[in-house]
Amino acid sequence: MTQALRRATRTLAGRAHVQHTLGFGVPATSDPHHFKVLIPKSSTGKVQISEYLGLQSASSDTAVIDRVLLDRPRWTAIRAEVQRAFNARLTAHALKPSAWKIGENPVDRLLGKELCVLAWAVEQLEASKIPVAVRNWLALRPEERWWLFGMTAMATGGVMDAGKGWRIALQHALGDVAQSELLCTRGRRSQNDRDDTRPSLDLFGDDTA
Repeated sequence: MTQALRRATRTLAGRAHVQHTLGFGVPATSDPHHFKVLIPKSSTGKVQISEYLGLQSASSDTAVIDRVLLDRPRWTAIRAEVQRAFNARLTAHALKPSAWKIGENPVDRLLGKELCVLAWAVEQLEASKIPVAVRNWLALRPEERWWLFGMTAMATGGVMDAGKGWRIALQHALGDVAQSELLCTRGRRSQNDRDDTRPSLDLFGDDTA
């Protein structure tokens, strides 16, 4: 077998393992568990994020959960960074990237959970603090975002639950102080209090890798 033929064979084999997806990483299979971001034509219309449980739903009545409605300016403030972050993840897994468009935008179930965490954090946040929330969200690891989604969704994960419980907690956790400022403050404190032997517990630890 010639070298050129071997290269062509490897290329075709690689393509055979690339999964066909819709939107942001949704498997092109029958009724998968995923999210949809509905962007209306009107520039003043709210953006809706809903979870579609697919074959996992117990009944047709619980197959779709409307998670959050975002005012258009808030969506505009987060959409570009979210798209960039999601596409980087998709590309790393040999999946095709996507872009937000008017109408329905399918989103992978795990990416959808991560998007909900940011959307919940900014839904009632002051506009000036949204960039801080985006930076803090980007600094979180995917599994941290999944955990936050699970905790919030259990009690206050519906479209009518804005301003309650974990939704408020996310707003303060992501929107109040930039994580870089927290890390700087923690660093100064550790230098000044090296003899402080009191134990401390961080929610996710100090591993920033």
